[in-house]
Amino acid sequence: MLVSAIEALLKGASIPHVVLDKKMSVMEGSLGILPRRMLVAEDHDQQARGLLAEAGLGHELRLVRTGEP
Repeated sequence: MLVSAIEALLKGASIPHVVLDKKMSVMEGSLGILPRRMLVAEDHDQQARGLLAEAGLGHELRLVRTGEP
């Protein structure tokens, strides 16, 4: 439900995003062990982070650097 809520916030703000690992629940048996990830392009990063912080979801944010092994 968290990913759905975040996706709704991003869609409402017209922030392009991609949800990864959507189909993993089928493979894991819907146990919730494998987290889904949401990606936002770098040029929308600060806007998305501000939006989620305002919504009280800042603690869910992670920083992933591109080009790292």
